Amino acid sequence: MPVASLIRPELRARVSAEEWALRVDLAACYRLVAHHGWADLVFTHISARVPGADAHFLINPFGLLFSEITASSLVKVDQDGRAVDDSPWPVNPAGFVIHSAIHAARGDVHCVLHTHTANGIAVSAQAAGVLAISQQSIFVLSSLGYHDYEGVALRDDEKPRLVRDLAGNTFLMLRNHGLLTVGERVADAFLAMYLFETTCGIQIRAQSGGGELIHVHPQIVATAQQQAAQVTRNLGGMLAWPGLLRLLDRQDPSFRE
Repeated sequence: MPVASLIRPELRARVSAEEWALRVDLAACYRLVAHHGWADLVFTHISARVPGADAHFLINPFGLLFSEITASSLVKVDQDGRAVDDSPWPVNPAGFVIHSAIHAARGDVHCVLHTHTANGIAVSAQAAGVLAISQQSIFVLSSLGYHDYEGVALRDDEKPRLVRDLAGNTFLMLRNHGLLTVGERVADAFLAMYLFETTCGIQIRAQSGGGELIHVHPQIVATAQQQAAQVTRNLGGMLAWPGLLRLLDRQDPSFRE
């Protein structure tokens, strides 16, 4: 499908400047997930709350690869995942169950990012979950919840348990399923997923070596959030985000359209 056919040039004039900026960031996030090899064809979502409209969210058009997403192709949906604009593309409301539950319960969360990566699912299938064996892992472990597998996330009655298991955390490991991160901004949710996925990849590689693993002391894990704030200068994902956008602009700037 030509990228030009995924662009609605008239949309920018119909939405607020704040919504358009969010659309660009969210489209960038989809492209970055594809760039890092975290996409599962078309079968996960990254959602973002529309500024000034708490009951409306932006998600991907169902059927487009993450590498094809553009700012104007994103679909605006309501709390039930139903399209509320005149998008020519369908949405997948069933896949929005997880996202809608978290957005409704966490007013501080404006972006929810969910992946089905091999490394993430492999660690999610381990009884011990994430191990404190890398520098990356300490940041994940400092704000991590676990949610047991209940089948494909299609039922509304699973929502309270999802919310309970995420609680006030940034990271959620969906057992036998995948990884999920949340953030106040798209950039924050992406940085969290970068840490989560890297943590899982390191763990699988370390375990495959067959040797005894060295675990980070719990006292170090307990100070991880303070360390993270110092490293990112309290900017969170925004510290790396401009550079990531420059990367995408060099590769293919059509995400901005």
